[in-house]
Amino acid sequence: MNNPDYRREITEAIQAGQEALRCLNDAKSCLSSAGNWGIVDMLGGGMLTTYIKRSKMKDADALVQQARISLKRFQRELMDVDTIPEFHLETGDFLTFADYFFDGIVADWLVQSKINEAKNQVDNAIQRVNYLLSQLRHL
Repeated sequence: MNNPDYRREITEAIQAGQEALRCLNDAKSCLSSAGNWGIVDMLGGGMLTTYIKRSKMKDADALVQQARISLKRFQRELMDVDTIPEFHLETGDFLTFADYFFDGIVADWLVQSKINEAKNQVDNAIQRVNYLLSQLRHL
């Protein structure tokens, strides 16, 4: 269709999708870093390693929240998209406490599983946004 309004809407949706993808990739990178520190922590990294891992998790959480905002904008631009998945990097207060004060393999493993779960959710969102962008580019 050569309708200028239609083309503008497609362009706006592509731009919103590209921004969401950038935010998701930033979050993925930060989650990977947190995961790497988590592995070091499970191998006996100590309090400093736990602190660095937690700092990376906090940064990743902020990036995931930013990605969610971008995804909601993308969703608004795509009136025909049903839902955008929700992702959370919430390990809960007990896991934070356990990670620092029990600093054992069980607490570290629980936190690591939450990091991996968040990475999987971000990967799924990246795949979905890439697919939708591909569809938009062919309109």
